[in-house]
Amino acid sequence: MSMSTTSNGSASLGAASPLAATYRELAGLLRSPRPAPARIAELLDSLGHQQRLAAIHALGRDEQRQLWHAVSGFAPLALTDIVPAATPANQQVRHFGKNTLPLFTTFEKRFLRPIGQDAAAPAELHGYNFQDSAVGTWFAGPGYFVATASPERPEVLIDYRQLPATRPDSWPPIRSNTCGGGRFVYGFMVDTLRKVSAHVTIGRANRHGKDMDAWFMLCRDASAASAASAAS
Repeated sequence: MSMSTTSNGSASLGAASPLAATYRELAGLLRSPRPAPARIAELLDSLGHQQRLAAIHALGRDEQRQLWHAVSGFAPLALTDIVPAATPANQQVRHFGKNTLPLFTTFEKRFLRPIGQDAAAPAELHGYNFQDSAVGTWFAGPGYFVATASPERPEVLIDYRQLPATRPDSWPPIRSNTCGGGRFVYGFMVDTLRKVSAHVTIGRANRHGKDMDAWFMLCRDASAASAASAAS
């Protein structure tokens, strides 16, 4: 079976494709008692965006959990890894995601650096969650957040308890994460992001100060289309 492109822009894993061999190596690394984060990063960095996205979409719950622990302390993650310094203020950067939840497993986190922040050393980023599912969006809302550097480790915190004061016109209205269905999805949550490779991060959810058995992966869109996509 050959590799094809799915509706979300990722490439499917055909059994005979070079990508399938890459995924088998990646999965093998993650099954190892001591995964090698440098080799995992090298593998992901060697792929194009669609292939990289397909690779992370193929990782299940156990593999994401293993990866989360494997990359602890591996490489620092900065806000400029999320929204590169060359990106103009108020221009969105899309990060395509795959989580370990039973429903709505594919999504996007869309980030921007607000006007007035230092491009090279921003204090915060703003963002929200985008879903293709109208039902999921209706139930949970857009899931707005503020992202900051962790004060304890070289990681990034996505804080749903904080809401941006403003948004671009093209983004949905800001809605509290403690109202309606959003309370059960984003309420009282702070996600922690760790760096996996140049474009890939892995996150773990935390609610009320307690780590949850829920992980997700993000793949930053490095395509020209993303760079040209203005959010204002």
